[in-house]
Amino acid sequence: MSLDQKIDAAAELIAGVFAQNAVPACVTCSFQTECMALVDLVIAQSPRIPVLFLETGYHFPETYAYRDQMTERLHLNLVNLESRQSVAAQESQFGILYQSAPDRCCGMRKVEPLFRGLEDYDVWFTALRREQSPTRANLQTVADFRLPSGKQLLKVSPLADWTNADVWSYLKRRAIPVLPLYEQGYTSIGCAPCTTPPVDPDNPRSGRWAGHKLECGIHIPSK
Repeated sequence: MSLDQKIDAAAELIAGVFAQNAVPACVTCSFQTECMALVDLVIAQSPRIPVLFLETGYHFPETYAYRDQMTERLHLNLVNLESRQSVAAQESQFGILYQSAPDRCCGMRKVEPLFRGLEDYDVWFTALRREQSPTRANLQTVADFRLPSGKQLLKVSPLADWTNADVWSYLKRRAIPVLPLYEQGYTSIGCAPCTTPPVDPDNPRSGRWAGHKLECGIHIPSK
């Protein structure tokens, strides 16, 4: 399938979801390449859709600067989701969790704030792609997702079958600049203490958490 066909398919999927679900919708965005492609496609049809960003307190300075730049440029309805505790309070109480217990740190600064934020919505657009990681190889374009509270969401991943090359070509075509960290060799960008360039060239997410894990826990469904 050509990029033009993938763009058309993604746009049609997004339009169909909006047409069939007259309910509150949101899109999550970490301001990585695929997120910017998805946001561009979604805001073309819903300019004021809430764009949820996980404000962990540990992001690279470049990420914050780029977030603010693109929010202004694209007139995004940005919603920063924060942990119940500040970074200073968390470190004072528990120490440096991203070193001693990274799963717990992700849970407190990413998973819980996002799931709490998602309670206000019924449709959740994500920029997940199958090619990103072995943990995402079986990603469904549209799937039900249950929050820990029991609330059911429709989770929509319009770029599921897009390759990395597709994403970069789309951004170039749309003249959307990218986060400068990519120029330094990063391929998957999260919190600064837990992100390096990839340790496995065949796995873009292998630079996350020193290669000890591939997911923070957000995209692992509740059981």
